[in-house]
Amino acid sequence: MLRALLFFAYLGLAIYALLDCARTDQDEVRNLPKWAWLLIILFIQLLGSIAWLIAGKPRKRKKNNPRRIIPPDDDPDFLRGL
Repeated sequence: MLRALLFFAYLGLAIYALLDCARTDQDEVRNLPKWAWLLIILFIQLLGSIAWLIAGKPRKRKKNNPRRIIPPDDDPDFLRGL
């Protein structure tokens, strides 16, 4: 029973890291190119997944996210130009 639990935890971590890396924008990936992280996660599964979570995954953004899309009715610059 414990072996099965460890296996599913290992599998879940590997799948999570792979999908998280694949969905992350290239500009946000840290330390290595995105393709390198994907290969590391695929071939060195457990250590690669942990390395991605520690060294490659982008840090949380602050609330004042410059890439956040603001709808026109909430954008003060757009409203000022009307």
